[in-house]
Amino acid sequence: MKTNVLSLFDGMSCGMVALERAGIPVGTYYASEIDKYATAVSCNNYPDIIRLGDVTKWREWDIDFSSIDLLLAGFPCQAWSIAGKQAGDIDPRGALVHDLIAIWQGIKSKNPNMKFLFENVKMKKEFMKYISDDLFNVQPILINSALVSAQNRNRYYWTNINNVVQPEDKNILLCDILEEGVVDRDKSYCIDANYWKGGNLRNYLEKSRRQIVFKNKSQTLLATIYKENAKSMVTRDKWGLLVGHAIREKSKCVRSSGHKSYDRHEWDSVDNLHVRKLTVLECERLQTLPDNYTAGVSNTQRYKMIGNGWTVDVIAHILRRIHDENKQKKYAHALGLF
Repeated sequence: MKTNVLSLFDGMSCGMVALERAGIPVGTYYASEIDKYATAVSCNNYPDIIRLGDVTKWREWDIDFSSIDLLLAGFPCQAWSIAGKQAGDIDPRGALVHDLIAIWQGIKSKNPNMKFLFENVKMKKEFMKYISDDLFNVQPILINSALVSAQNRNRYYWTNINNVVQPEDKNILLCDILEEGVVDRDKSYCIDANYWKGGNLRNYLEKSRRQIVFKNKSQTLLATIYKENAKSMVTRDKWGLLVGHAIREKSKCVRSSGHKSYDRHEWDSVDNLHVRKLTVLECERLQTLPDNYTAGVSNTQRYKMIGNGWTVDVIAHILRRIHDENKQKKYAHALGLF
């Protein structure tokens, strides 16, 4: 039997990729999304998806809600995230959760057996309690994408799909998904929608964010030295002047200077010589997307949608429980148990 799906905040349709990977036949897949670049990528890969547009216009949609078997939603995280402004549903983006709830309740009233899966980031306790207890009345499961990919990415998943447990660890390392270069850690830092801006060595070492790749194996020694000594590669002496450390193989070292702008310039020079950001292809692999799934738009837009997207294999892991339940029901019917 085929499953009819409504995907809200659909992005580039990671949900469809996950359904295919989970072995769940799809009847009709409705997608609500307003980002034109993500929609273009979705259209390139799944031209038969029915596009609904803006989620706030859901009352105008030409859709039979009673036919929906599965509701998917990665509702906007910026208003809830610890890394954001934390305005909750006072933020217009956060307020979109109420459109999700209205749609969800409408479907449930016509099809009580419908399944749902909602996703969002880690957030402060007050928001978690509000969303889980007051809005959804469902407690989430926290899954780290590191179990199925080379990326540390903790996300909450609210669902009524039964018996969802943690995925088995596939032991995929960051070095396994690189096109070239070397890294100093087993799992990438979480990729977000701003990763297109790139990172730099200093922020990477001091703030533990914006994953970078070393162009030369010997350069990973920089990170090792930093971690072992718990000091910045550029420090200040007792007079407040910057004291540099020689970190190039055949070039000038970072020199002492009293100007922060010069300090930044020297670090940027080192970055250009020895480190790079992850490629688009590598980011797709971190999200367990097919290689070049996001092709057809600019790299900037590709990075953004990948950072906003789902780790496909986590979603597929959860959705497989639907497939398993359906198989069990067919077996029970065959035995005449009900």
